[in-house]
Order: sequence, then C-alpha cells, then structure tokens
Amino acid sequence: MALTHWGFIYTAAGSAADGDVNVVDTGECRTVLVGVEKPEQALAVARRLVGEGVQLIELCGGFGPVWAGRVIEAIDGAVPVGTVGYGPEAVDQVHAIFS
Repeated sequence: MALTHWGFIYTAAGSAADGDVNVVDTGECRTVLVGVEKPEQALAVARRLVGEGVQLIELCGGFGPVWAGRVIEAIDGAVPVGTVGYGPEAVDQVHAIFS
C-alpha cells in the first residue's frame, strides 16, 4: 500500500479554532496541513482527518508525547500517529521558541 493521503497538525498562534487548512496535492499524494492555536484543538482536527480518509497523522514537535497519546485516544488508534522529535543539540533552541 502506498501513502496517498496524510495529515500534519502543527501549532501556530492565531490559527482558527477549527484549524487553518492548507492542502498540497501532487496527484499521487494529498497532504493536509492543519494549524491549531492550542494543542487540545488537535483532537477534533485529528478525528476530522480520519473521517476524510488520511492514512496517518504526524504532529509537530510542539505537541510532545502526552498530546500524541491524547490524539491516538481521540481517534481510537484508527491510523498511525507520529511526532516530530528534536535531538539534544536543539533542546535549548526549541525551549526558547516555545517558552
């Protein structure tokens, strides 16, 4: 099975409550990018993405493992959920951005 439809949820200040959506469609793969202002908004977005047929969901590094678990629970494990991770060399820089 090839990856043909997936979603990426990221946090961005000023995003709409139901998510700011951008789609990149290459004709062979549809990528749905959704910005949310608060991590809790990702739960409804993830359910919506699953309903739209995504094969997997990735979360930006701003979510962390706790929110990844909550997203997995919100979609009842319907599709794989992954997270972007940062190595130890980036910890101070990432902390400065999100603090």
